[in-house]
Amino acid sequence: MSPRSKPDSTKCSRRRFLKATAAAAGAGLAVGPYVLRAGPSPSSDIRVGVIGAGTQGRVLIQNCLKIPGVRFAAIADIWPYSQRYASRRLQAYNQPVTPYEDYREMLEREKELDAVIVATPDWVHAEHAIAALEAGKHVYCEKPIAGTYADGKAMVEAAREAGRMLSIQLATLFSVETKAARRLIEEGYLGQLYFAKSVGFRRRGRPYVDGYGTANFVQRKIAAGGALLDMGVYHIAQVLYLLGNPEVESVSGATHQQIPMYEDRRKQGRYDVEELALGLVRLEGGLTLIVEESWALHLAEAGEGSRVVGSKGGVRLSPFGYFSTVADMEMDASFILQQADWRWHQCIADTDAYDSPQAHWVAALQGRVPLIDTAGLALATMRISEGIYLSARLGREVTADEIEGNSKSTALKL
Repeated sequence: MSPRSKPDSTKCSRRRFLKATAAAAGAGLAVGPYVLRAGPSPSSDIRVGVIGAGTQGRVLIQNCLKIPGVRFAAIADIWPYSQRYASRRLQAYNQPVTPYEDYREMLEREKELDAVIVATPDWVHAEHAIAALEAGKHVYCEKPIAGTYADGKAMVEAAREAGRMLSIQLATLFSVETKAARRLIEEGYLGQLYFAKSVGFRRRGRPYVDGYGTANFVQRKIAAGGALLDMGVYHIAQVLYLLGNPEVESVSGATHQQIPMYEDRRKQGRYDVEELALGLVRLEGGLTLIVEESWALHLAEAGEGSRVVGSKGGVRLSPFGYFSTVADMEMDASFILQQADWRWHQCIADTDAYDSPQAHWVAALQGRVPLIDTAGLALATMRISEGIYLSARLGREVTADEIEGNSKSTALKL
């Protein structure tokens, strides 16, 4: 499915993002540059349908069952086993659902649905999400936003046109470390931001070939990429969120697959993706972002994790720390995050609306809080990821316009 041919409405300046952030209520957390019309009132149930009841769909269903106000009504999956499994699981929670093989039939018949969860493979996210949005449903979609930037952009534009909320599963935005870093940034402890690094590390953890997960993770035609699209989505989006989602200007990148693996597993899994991705990203306002994402790397430990640095101080996200100079003395500081998080939950209204991506989506649908623009962050992350792949292929730095111009839809019509 190709992106709509109209002016690019997906771009949002860092100034607008931060302005919206400053106006947000609840736990001192950031929101996106726009707030879409909410669904039912906080006192009514959110009626939810699911497209894709496989492994990840079941995880999202289970997470949503813990959230008050969610009521499942329908499930669509092409596999009868998945339909039966999810239906029985929900029946155990006194939530009977109608199963469908065809998601189109579900959208046509289930007129009372408020929202739809999309938990299908990346290359059909756009197909399913856009259909649900055009049917008037709010959408929560598993990461990454889609198989390509072009398809992700089409999803974002469809949400804007429909006036419905599109939220992407970006769990790292809701960690206590992200919340703490956001507070330090908003209260000026970092000063003028100028440098950040997104880091994801595994010593040896490639899906399938190293013993866990399915071969779907390591086939480019299915997963679109390796470590960068699997786990890099979380780390890049987390850092972009803290920076205020500045516009991407250019990307230089490289990918590697060097460490030996079991040959029989490589052949059986049809492994053809990267285990290591590296990138240098130039962002608006003179910001510089370094990306380092590995499934396998010969190092004893991850070392310094993701970090954001400014003129007055810096934060490291894992393990969390704050670094500055005080009274002409270098200072390394730690925080008692769990105690602070407990206090925020006791004393600040709607803090629970930021406990998880699913909890936040439901709270936004209920009208309790504005929706964080996870779709915009996920789209920017996809632009960076595709930029790294394009730069690695061409052997040079590429501009944001080149990345968008080279992005092609891989969405399939089912």
